[in-house]
Amino acid sequence: MENQRNMIWAVVLMGIILIGWDQGLRLFYPHMYDKKVVATGPAGTTPAPAGSSGAPAPGATPAAGTDATPAKPTREGGLQSTEDLNAEARDLKSALAAPTRVAIDAPGIRGSINLVGALVDDITLNRHRETADPGSPPVRIFSPAGTPAQYFAQAGWVGENGVQTPGGSTVWQADGRRLTPSTPVTLRWANATGQTFAIRYAVDANYMLTVTQSVTNAGPAAVSVRPFALINRTDRTASLDTWQIHSGPIGAFDGTVNFASHYKDVATAGEIAPAGQANWIGFTDIYWLSSLVPDAGTHPAGSYRALGKGLFRADLVYRPVSVAPQQTQTQSLRLFAGAKENSVLEAYEGQGIANFSLTIDWGWFRWFEKPIFWLLDSLFHAVGNFGVAIILLTLIVRGMMFPVAQRQFASMAAMRAIQPKMKAIQDRYKDDKPKAQQEIMALYKAEGVNPLAGCLPMFLQIPVFFALYKVLVLTIEMRHQPFVWWIHDLSAPDPSHILNLFDTLPFTPPGFLGIGVLALLMGATMWLQFKLQPAAMDPSQQQVMAIMPWMMMFVMSTFASGLLLYWTTSNILTIAQQRFLYSRHPQLKAQAQKDQTDIDRQVKRERKGDTA
Repeated sequence: MENQRNMIWAVVLMGIILIGWDQGLRLFYPHMYDKKVVATGPAGTTPAPAGSSGAPAPGATPAAGTDATPAKPTREGGLQSTEDLNAEARDLKSALAAPTRVAIDAPGIRGSINLVGALVDDITLNRHRETADPGSPPVRIFSPAGTPAQYFAQAGWVGENGVQTPGGSTVWQADGRRLTPSTPVTLRWANATGQTFAIRYAVDANYMLTVTQSVTNAGPAAVSVRPFALINRTDRTASLDTWQIHSGPIGAFDGTVNFASHYKDVATAGEIAPAGQANWIGFTDIYWLSSLVPDAGTHPAGSYRALGKGLFRADLVYRPVSVAPQQTQTQSLRLFAGAKENSVLEAYEGQGIANFSLTIDWGWFRWFEKPIFWLLDSLFHAVGNFGVAIILLTLIVRGMMFPVAQRQFASMAAMRAIQPKMKAIQDRYKDDKPKAQQEIMALYKAEGVNPLAGCLPMFLQIPVFFALYKVLVLTIEMRHQPFVWWIHDLSAPDPSHILNLFDTLPFTPPGFLGIGVLALLMGATMWLQFKLQPAAMDPSQQQVMAIMPWMMMFVMSTFASGLLLYWTTSNILTIAQQRFLYSRHPQLKAQAQKDQTDIDRQVKRERKGDTA
């Protein structure tokens, strides 16, 4: 009766875990769900107040329009409603058709610079598509001010003591019509008092623009100006910000990457200025990044600002500089707008950008995750199929742990051999539990048995599993990678649903009920793996272990397909390994069969006693 009661409680607990999985995340990690996503309106051209710091108000701050209904961000981010998507397409067509644009044509990016305001507001990525379909449009990073997906960068100056500087409505003159890696473009504008402002843009083969600002003073007296650079974006297109993957404001200050600021924090505070010298500052999504990188020794102040109605800004504001008559003052910074490809980020890091590769939110265990990523990426480039690479990685991991598994089985065999002695101790000291435990520990020491040895392989797999999980959800190299047949994206959940007969029935199963083929295979192989293990001596514990695989099937069904592929492959290899090791330890298999027979008899006796 006691065993049945334990079993009932175990089933109830599993049900609570299963049903409360999503609600638990909402309770303990509410910022995953409560991000405010609002609409923005048409652009303005008047500089906005700089906030509480009293710093100058750099650049154009488009005015926001009417708030839209807040929407829950998606994993990759981007506009969600049909209304927004239609408005974005319409506004883009109008904005990009204007003649006041300089084309950007580089291997990594394509787009244009708006000569009105000197805004870098049109960038798409040549190497990445919106969906797994190769024919889908390229991923768009920057969109013009006033569009639903507003996101742009700007460099400029604020005049001191009445000096006229270019603003958001200034129309610049360009010395070229196309910016390429071999053809930089310079924009110029002159005021009425003899100062000429210039911005020179150069682009590399990936995602970095070098922006050189210069002021030439042809006037009779010295002038003072304060350079600035900014990135302006809406959080409407932001990706999901979770407790384990940061999405939002990001920067490196005094060499340390700061993940502490979130959109809602900036919206509440109005302005956040992290302590330390800004090495770079900007905004990150799971896969995409925009960042301003000041030159070493320039020491600008870096901050994040909330502009209202879902608009945010990352600033670099420099100290005022004095430009003497007939002199030119020049400074440079870099603007990154692109994909967080690990090799590209590490290359920029090698060029002196502090910890730039940590814009990928590896977390505390990057020392283990990055080698897993390197091995998986190397296998992928060797075989050309990411799913096959995951299988090969699993083979390597299981092969490395095979000696541990051998020791595990040897320990299990030793544990089985001393079961009669343990039973005798328990009977002898049944009224003195501490003494029984003391004698059993002495028995372990005398027989050279480690009762925890059987858990070691499982514990060793935990960091591998977690590292692979982070690699699958973080690294863009794994995004949209197919496997076979219906698996077109191993970084996304299995699209097949058994409960609607693989989309033949007109409904989509909700949440964890969306069991796919990979989840079913994982549950089945885990169940078979548990069946081959020596049975637990407690019948109720044995029944819990029988339910656990199907419980995990539901929980894991929403995880990335690649993770389920890894787990299923690992289960299959474990089953093969168990069969092999049982062949090497026949006494352990015979003892396991005897134990199972004894447990079955005990369960039958208890059932008969309950019905008597």
